[in-house]
Amino acid sequence: MIEKTILDYMAAQLAPVPVYMEVPVNPPETFVVIQKTGGGLTNWIYSSAFAIQSYAGSLYGASQLNESVRAAMLGIVELDDIASVRLNSEYNFTDTATKHYRYQGVYDVVHY
Repeated sequence: MIEKTILDYMAAQLAPVPVYMEVPVNPPETFVVIQKTGGGLTNWIYSSAFAIQSYAGSLYGASQLNESVRAAMLGIVELDDIASVRLNSEYNFTDTATKHYRYQGVYDVVHY
């Protein structure tokens, strides 16, 4: 399951920053959330889109964490079941409802 592969890899690369599949009930100040937003299958090769959100106590902290997320995601091609990763877009995605600073990167991942 590609979600578990990315979760485990990102958790190892970003430690000690926690990485989740959803925002926890009582979140720490700094953390990352991975969400699969779509996917497809062509000739038994899968493609998936992931939105990865970097939360921090300041906008600057969220942008710094986003830089670390980008480096980790672009390095995930070292895994045997990942064929390619492309950064589709990234932007300030501050949550105005909860007043949490965050950045979001959207990645296209081709995997087996």
